[in-house]
Amino acid sequence: MKVSKFAGLLAALAMSVGGLATAADDHKGHDHASTGTHAGHDAKPQYGGVVSVVKDVNYELVVKADTVTLYVSDHGKPVDLKEATAKLTLLSVSGKSEASLVPLDGRLEAKGTFQPAPGTKAMVTFSQAGKPPVPVRFALK
Repeated sequence: MKVSKFAGLLAALAMSVGGLATAADDHKGHDHASTGTHAGHDAKPQYGGVVSVVKDVNYELVVKADTVTLYVSDHGKPVDLKEATAKLTLLSVSGKSEASLVPLDGRLEAKGTFQPAPGTKAMVTFSQAGKPPVPVRFALK
């Protein structure tokens, strides 16, 4: 009797683990077949910045001495940013600076004077019309 209970337990465990693996890869509404990869889950920078992923959306922040640029893509496809805005806060040992980013040719951008030192923390509040704001955190390298 012990053997049959053990076998039943093993069978139940195997089915539950198999079900969890299937559920973990269940991306309803996401078309991964067309690219052959999970491009939207790839957090590699495309423009030389730092990437943060929030709810399967990639946000890449590029901070230069005179410009801050934010690129946004969803599963490898650029997000329409025509009606989007973002508020940036940079925190470093030398102080705090803020900027408003506005749409410019498929990206959000702000001009000004910035100090992109390694270790600087960045907080972006990304907003699109009709959607709640999305907080995105970065650490500059």
